[in-house]
Amino acid sequence: QVQLVESGGGLVQPGGSLRLSCGVSGFRSNYYAIAWFRQAPGKARELVSCMASSDSGVIYSPASMEGRFTISRDRAKNTMYLQMNNLKPEDTAVYFCAADPVLGSSCPSNYDYWGQGTQVTVSS
Repeated sequence: QVQLVESGGGLVQPGGSLRLSCGVSGFRSNYYAIAWFRQAPGKARELVSCMASSDSGVIYSPASMEGRFTISRDRAKNTMYLQMNNLKPEDTAVYFCAADPVLGSSCPSNYDYWGQGTQVTVSS
């Protein structure tokens, strides 16, 4: 059974930082594409950042993310991370990790596996 579990969310003041973690289990291989998405109240789910499955580690983030979000992974720990810096109130959302186990997947990809989300609230 594949399971993705996010952690690290919480309340942070504007300008602050958080690092989200996502533990992944159940895949036969640890070579899977990864991504972080978020969904704010009343808005559609949007891509924050993604990383390809290969060792090249191609990373993509939309320009709207302003370079404030950095995706990374630790294959040995089967964990993905999202470093979030200079957070703004509009970053308030539920953040989801996602994975695509298809070998050779790029980013963004088609993500069939999702975590349940972790709430990030940016407020003073």
